[in-house]
Amino acid sequence: MADIDEKTEKNVPGKFYVDSNCIDCDLCRETAPDFFARDDDEGLSYVYKQPETDAEVDLCNEALEGCPVQAIGDDGE
Repeated sequence: MADIDEKTEKNVPGKFYVDSNCIDCDLCRETAPDFFARDDDEGLSYVYKQPETDAEVDLCNEALEGCPVQAIGDDGE
């Protein structure tokens, strides 16, 4: 499970985040491209927009569940 204490700096505030365990596999960006982006300098993903609708939350949850290293977190906010 993602560690909120390891959350990367580029994540926007809100429920979802990516931590420093990200391996830049691109799965989250393919699954939910409206919410996840790549930090080219660090070589990892981050949440650049939080979901607002139930359908958008579902996409982010799909990315979270598919993350091979469990680097995507949901802090419940």
